[in-house]
Amino acid sequence: MKFSKVLLAAFLGTLIAMVVTFFIKVGVVSSMISSLSTETETISKPQANSVLYMKLDYAIPDRTTDNPFGGINFNTMEAKDMTGLNDILRNIEQAKTDPNIKGIYMELSSIPTSTATLQEIRDKLIEFKESGKFIVTYSEAYSQSAYYMASVADKIYLNPEGALDIHGMATQITFYKRLLDKLDVEMQIVRGPNNRFKSAVEPYYLEKMSEANREQMDKLLGTVWGQILTSISESRNISVEQLNKIADNLEVVFNADKALELGLVDNLYYKDQVLEELKGLTGSNKDINAIGNASYAKSYKDKSVSKNEVAVIYASGQIYDGKGNEEENIYSENLSKTIRKAREDENVKAVVLRVNSPGGSAVASAIIGRELDLTKEVKPVIVSMGNYAASGGYWISAKADYIYADPTTLTGSIGVFGTFPNMQGLLNDKIGLTFDVAKTNENADFGSVTQPLTEFQYKKLQDMVVKTYNDFTSRVAEGRGLTQTYVDSIGQGRVWAGADAIELGLVDKLGDMEDAIVYAAEKANLGNDYKVTEWPKQKDFFTRIMESMNENDKLDAAMKQKMGAYYDYLKGIENLQKNTGIQARMPFDMIIE
Repeated sequence: MKFSKVLLAAFLGTLIAMVVTFFIKVGVVSSMISSLSTETETISKPQANSVLYMKLDYAIPDRTTDNPFGGINFNTMEAKDMTGLNDILRNIEQAKTDPNIKGIYMELSSIPTSTATLQEIRDKLIEFKESGKFIVTYSEAYSQSAYYMASVADKIYLNPEGALDIHGMATQITFYKRLLDKLDVEMQIVRGPNNRFKSAVEPYYLEKMSEANREQMDKLLGTVWGQILTSISESRNISVEQLNKIADNLEVVFNADKALELGLVDNLYYKDQVLEELKGLTGSNKDINAIGNASYAKSYKDKSVSKNEVAVIYASGQIYDGKGNEEENIYSENLSKTIRKAREDENVKAVVLRVNSPGGSAVASAIIGRELDLTKEVKPVIVSMGNYAASGGYWISAKADYIYADPTTLTGSIGVFGTFPNMQGLLNDKIGLTFDVAKTNENADFGSVTQPLTEFQYKKLQDMVVKTYNDFTSRVAEGRGLTQTYVDSIGQGRVWAGADAIELGLVDKLGDMEDAIVYAAEKANLGNDYKVTEWPKQKDFFTRIMESMNENDKLDAAMKQKMGAYYDYLKGIENLQKNTGIQARMPFDMIIE
C-alpha cells in the first residue's frame, strides 16, 4: 500500500511538473507571437481593408496540423505559421471573394518545399488574380524557389542591397560505398533483371551515378526546370532562352540592379517603402491589417450542411509495415484502417487519396492497394499526386478510377529491390566479435547480419524480387489499361515527372487536389451537394504535447537545429538500417535545388 502511494505521488508530481512546464512554454511563446510584427497590425479575423499575409519559409505539409497555438515547436521554442497546403489553397480561394481582403502580400526568401507543392499554390494565385485584387511580394534575398513563387505577383520588390538567385536545377545524391568499405559492411543487393533505372540501391555499391541513372535524372530535371522557366517566362514576359542565359552566367546573383534592369523585379525598395505601397493599395492611413494563413483559415468555416462527403485521405511519407505515427509516414495497418472506415461510412460517397510518398515496403504497399481496390468496387476512388507518388506510392495509386498529378510530381519508379546487410567484416575484424550457430535446419539462420547470404538464399530472394516486380507491372497494366510488356518498357525503376507521365499513360490529367475533389464529386453524381472531410482524424492537442516531449523527438529536433543541411545526410545513414527487405522505393537522399 505504501509503495502504491509513493508511486501515485511520483506520477502526480511528474504530471504537475509537465503541466506547469507546458504553461510556462505557452507564456513564452505567446510573448514571441505578440512581438512577431511591429510594422503591421497582425489580426486574428479579417477586417476592412486587410491583406492576406504569407511567409512560406518552411517545408509545407499537405495538411495543416490541428494545433490551437499554430506552428509552435515546443522542443525548439520556434513559433511559425506552419499552415498546410490544404488550408493555403482554401485561403486563397476564400480571399478571392472576401470583401475584407484587398490583396495578398508575400514576404519570400527561401521555401524548402518541392516544386509540385509550389506549383499548386502558384496556380491558385493565378486564379486569385482574376478577381482584380493585387499580389505584392518583397524580399531581401529571393532564393530560386521563392522567385518562382514571387514571379506570379503583380509587383515584385527586392531590397536595394538584396539578392535574387537563378542558377538552374541540380540533383545531389549521397553515396555510401566508401563509408561501408571503411566499416567493412557489405550491402547485399537483390534486383530483378529489368530494373536498370532502380537507382535507390546505387549509393550502396557505386561512388557516382550510373549512366542509366544519369539519363533519367537529366530527363527529370530538364522537365521540371522547363516547367519553372515557362511559368516565369509567361508571368514576366522574359523568354526562356534569356532566362537560361541569366542562369548560366549567374547574372543576377548578388546583383539587385541587374535584376531590375532585366525585368525580373519591378523596383528596388526597402521594406518601409513596400509598406507605404501597401497602405496606398489598401487605403489605410495607419497600420496595415495583415492576417496570416493560420488565423485566416480559422476565421471561416465550411457552411455546407450536406450529409454527402468526399473523403480526402492523406497518404504522406515513406511506406512501412504495421503501425506507427501516421502523421509522419505511411503505415499499412493505420492507412488500411482509415480506408476501410471511409469505405464502410454511408455518408462518404467518394474518396480522394492524396499521395505524397516515395514508396517503401512492397508488402505494405500491396496491403494498402488491396483496401483501395475493395473501396473502388463500391465508390469512386480518385488519386491526387503531390510532390511524390513513386514506386510504392505509385503502386497504391495505379488502380484508382482516375489519377491527377502536378506537372512536376515525381512518379513512376515502377521497380523493386531488396537490401540485406552483411556485417561480418565489421563485427569480426573491426570490433572483434565472432559468432557460432547451432541450428535445426539448413537455413534456420537465414537473414542474419553476421554472415553473407548463401548462393541458395540469394537465389530465393531473387525469385521473390522478380515475382514482386511482375505483380507490380501486372497491377499497373490492369489499372491503367496497358499491356504488361509496355509497362515494363517504361518501368524498370525509372522516375518520371508528371508532365511526362501523362504522355506515357501513367496519369490521366494534370491537376491539383481541388481538381481531384471536384471530379470525385462528379463521379459520385453529387452535383454541388457535398462537403469535404479529411482523414484520418488528427490527434488531440494534449496527445501532441505529450509526444513532443518525447526524448527521441527532442534529440532529433536538437540535432536538426545544430546540423542544418547536414542533418539530411545523417538521416540517410539511419535509413540504411530501415530500408531492408523487399522495397518498392524511389532513390532517397535526392536533393533538388
